[in-house]
Amino acid sequence: MLVSEFDYHLPEDLIAQQPLADRAASRLLHLSASGSPSDRQFHDFPDLLRSTDLLVFNNTRVFPARLYGRRGGLNSFPVSPHNPAARDFLHGRIEVLLTRHINAAANEWECLVRPGRKINIGEHLFFGPNDELRAEVIARGNFGERRIRFAPVDDFFARLDSIGHIPLPPYIARADSPSDRDRYQTVYARERGSVAAPTAGLHFTPEILARIQERGIETAEVTLHVGLGTFQPIHAERVEEHQLHSESYSITAAAAEKINRARRDHHRIVAIGTTTVRTLEYAARQSNGEIEAATGEANLFIYPGYQFQIVGALLTNFHLPQSTLLMLVCALAGKENVLHAYAHAVHEHYRFYSYGDCMFVE
Repeated sequence: MLVSEFDYHLPEDLIAQQPLADRAASRLLHLSASGSPSDRQFHDFPDLLRSTDLLVFNNTRVFPARLYGRRGGLNSFPVSPHNPAARDFLHGRIEVLLTRHINAAANEWECLVRPGRKINIGEHLFFGPNDELRAEVIARGNFGERRIRFAPVDDFFARLDSIGHIPLPPYIARADSPSDRDRYQTVYARERGSVAAPTAGLHFTPEILARIQERGIETAEVTLHVGLGTFQPIHAERVEEHQLHSESYSITAAAAEKINRARRDHHRIVAIGTTTVRTLEYAARQSNGEIEAATGEANLFIYPGYQFQIVGALLTNFHLPQSTLLMLVCALAGKENVLHAYAHAVHEHYRFYSYGDCMFVE
């Protein structure tokens, strides 16, 4: 299966650069089993659900994972009239995106670094106007990432909150603002650890959640900390050759019991977001279709041909062309149906990507 089969044309002006003032004011494209898309509003979402549905949310919380700083200049040549570039190299600006906390005791992180080619093992990195955080590069990864170890400080996350930035995706062509700390976060976010929001959840408000509860619809929460696996681009020509990066997940005993009971009772399980889908389906594959309380690393790549064991419906935002997330949606609803729905969304000027509109696939 070629990656190019999952391409579509998107005018740049349809990429949402700002969130709506009202989270729940977004549009919703309803894609039913018939394959015919219909235009609705997210306010309609509770009414599209069945009273016996189980909604499963990803309760991960985004943290200010983007750091701007400078490098120490390992291996730079001495500054001299014959080497004027060495001064820039010595104090060169860098950008670091923390993607996964690997070793909490030693405060070691997996991260992406720009410019990456100049950041070698042994390099020292400094962040904040007064070097509030310092780190050393200790390893290189298979996906171009680095592993860094921060020097010990009092209350690392408080310093990160002070000098870090919300890691808006690169297709949002602006710097992050203080308001993004609230809006690039679901209202039910609890477990810190994501570098990108589970964006399907951004549309929910306390009022929408209350309406769902009033209908007696049951809910459960799992955790998947969004990292490289979610937004990692595909460089292979064929879909099957792509290897998905692992991301940390956790499922409590209470959530597992709700999900297993819903399956036993033949009730539909509705995943809020693709990260929830991958968590549930990965967990099911570890225990012959049952969901068990667990904490681990998930790396399940879902594309057309995959047989779903848990998820029966999905609320999701619109995804990038040729992305693993688009392939997951196509696996659930059919490639032709999904690409037809995307063409309809483009024609009707839906807002795309993280701060954009959403789609309910059933």
